[in-house]
Amino acid sequence: MTELQLAGSGGWIYADVTEEQVTKSKLVPNMDKHFLAPIGKLDTTKMLKHFCKQCDSEFEGPTKIQIEEQPNEAVADGLILIERGQYTCHKCNSIIGEYRVFQKKDE
Repeated sequence: MTELQLAGSGGWIYADVTEEQVTKSKLVPNMDKHFLAPIGKLDTTKMLKHFCKQCDSEFEGPTKIQIEEQPNEAVADGLILIERGQYTCHKCNSIIGEYRVFQKKDE
């Protein structure tokens, strides 16, 4: 496991992630920045702290998770969107980042 800062549109989450998640989170090979969105839903027990740009505050522990929808709909050939949600700030409820959970049809 690796401790890593993952950027979202409204802040960041510092989390303990696997090597596979580290690889997924790095969208630009030559840039040393990692992003929340490509990882999918983070386990709240792995979130160590987070920062909200809106209220300019840093918090220990996990964000709140707000499930937006659970559509179970096909979004591409053989790929189903299982869940869509947001990581939100405890203080002001602003969105820190979003996540999507996908499943391959044959799983």
